[in-house]
Amino acid sequence: MTEAERCLLAITNGVDQFGGNSESGPIVEAYKIGCEKYGEKAMRERMELSAKRLLINIFHCGLFEDPYLDPEESAKIVGCEEFCRHGYEAQQKSIVLLKNSAKRAPEGQKGVLPLKKGLKVYIPERKIGPSKAFFRIDLPAKTEDPLPDGLPSKYGTRVASPEEADVALVFIESPACNPYSTEDLANGGNGYLPITLQYRPYTAKKAREVSIAGGDFRENFTNRSYLGKTNTAYNEADLDNILECRRAMGDKPVIVCATVNNPMVMHEFEAEADAIVAEFGVSRAAVLDVVFGGYNPTGRLPIQMPKDMDAVEEQSEDRALDMETYIDSEGHNYDYGYGMNYEGVLPAWKK
Repeated sequence: MTEAERCLLAITNGVDQFGGNSESGPIVEAYKIGCEKYGEKAMRERMELSAKRLLINIFHCGLFEDPYLDPEESAKIVGCEEFCRHGYEAQQKSIVLLKNSAKRAPEGQKGVLPLKKGLKVYIPERKIGPSKAFFRIDLPAKTEDPLPDGLPSKYGTRVASPEEADVALVFIESPACNPYSTEDLANGGNGYLPITLQYRPYTAKKAREVSIAGGDFRENFTNRSYLGKTNTAYNEADLDNILECRRAMGDKPVIVCATVNNPMVMHEFEAEADAIVAEFGVSRAAVLDVVFGGYNPTGRLPIQMPKDMDAVEEQSEDRALDMETYIDSEGHNYDYGYGMNYEGVLPAWKK
């Protein structure tokens, strides 16, 4: 069947709304086919029935009875200074300081952070390999500047090489990968790959032999196990940036700022970083506040950071906080609720 014919079949079986795309052409063509097959009167009644069902939901929300806004009132609310201030404060409070080593700390400080202002700062570009976007759209490899607007002059001067710098500031994202391979499927596999939380290639040696879920009308199997398969993060170069900065900076500090989209395996780079700042999707300005002393961090981990990928595979899917967590080179446990400020580890939460 053509796409329009499939749309007509869905409509005549009660589907009122198509999601996942914005293409109206197949729906219009389906209507024309339906008019030839069932008559224009029947098709118009069917389409108007869908319109009625959808509009009732909108009316229930009050979106038609009083749809008009007062522009002057809106201007007082949208983007107002007070709300922006509260939002920015929330960003600052969410940032977690995971590590703040005293090894290269300035005199009078307990850790390398906060950095003194006015330093020469090296910030490497990020290299990201080919990846998949929403709806599995292919994205080409790219190079991006983590601070495209530059380092604000109030903090310091951005330099082009580690040799010129007083400190390296390395922006990374938690490992991300494509967990499905059409090539694996074509070669007789089931297509499913392990989701890796580390940067270097990961081979799943402790995964289930038989998956606990699976089966789809488009698949002729129910076992989606990825045991023995290998996957690599498409932002593996984030790890290279850290390691290369450590070698190039010698005895000068390396600060890692990680955007955490999912838990991370930290042992690949933790020992090479003098400080690690974790954030969960905030502005660069808020991160720089923590790095340069504009905000003494108060955030705590809302998740556990696993010791390694074996710990990830061995945890119980339906039990909270049962994962073996990572203990860093300073002896700190990256467990749920852990965090630091400039003075040291935050006190444990009272139960």
